[in-house]
Amino acid sequence: MDFLKWAGNLSLTRSLGKSLDRKLTEADIPLKGGEFIVMAAVLAIGIGLFAFAVTIDLKVSIILAALSAYLPFIMVSGKRQRWLNLFNHQMCDALTLLSTSLRSGFSLMQSMDMVEKELQGPVGKEFGRTISEIALGTSTEEALKNMSGRVNSRDLDLVVTAVLIQRQVGGNLAEVLDNIAFVIRERVRMKREIKALTAQGRMSGLIIGMLPLILGTYIMVMNPPYLLELFTEPLGLLMLVWAVVGEVLGFWMIKKIVDIDI
Repeated sequence: MDFLKWAGNLSLTRSLGKSLDRKLTEADIPLKGGEFIVMAAVLAIGIGLFAFAVTIDLKVSIILAALSAYLPFIMVSGKRQRWLNLFNHQMCDALTLLSTSLRSGFSLMQSMDMVEKELQGPVGKEFGRTISEIALGTSTEEALKNMSGRVNSRDLDLVVTAVLIQRQVGGNLAEVLDNIAFVIRERVRMKREIKALTAQGRMSGLIIGMLPLILGTYIMVMNPPYLLELFTEPLGLLMLVWAVVGEVLGFWMIKKIVDIDI
């Protein structure tokens, strides 16, 4: 861990990791960008050396090292998306709790503290961070904007905008939050309906995408020399590269077709 902190604080890794800091924060990963770059580099070097020791093929080792270096970034994107989905799923409960607390006579700060205590997971954690910022002297408006920037959620942006406008012009904040909660619930319901309607298309894309991998594994087990030529011949390596590119493009196109933004 000491080596990770030392390597992550180097000028090169720190400059390379600046663009990753926000993504790691949004994914709720307690690492700096420079530290994450070092981990990815160590993983790539380790996989590359292991592949070279097994295959004694420099080209295959470089390809596997490059793929293993890209894998952590895919994992960060996936974790961020899961964290954001869970946050958006809890927003309705948070807004209901805020609205109920405000109608009961609590202030906004007390209502946010109630959300932190009652709700576990991303929503409670982010509201806790916001309360801590306010306790340390940050204004409420600035703390809410910081939370919106960290989470990067459209639902939260809507809530923060409504709160900021209400604090400037006045009005019934509890009623506004109830209306926003209703909009979010309807959006979630429509997303579930769309997901059910597009399930066949997504399953077809998954089966078609996995078929080459399953077939390649079967041939590798039954007749290894037949498939190893793809890794030893230049034309075979070119075919593998085009196959990977085709797989990625296919998955991307199917995802764009079935992913309907609401």
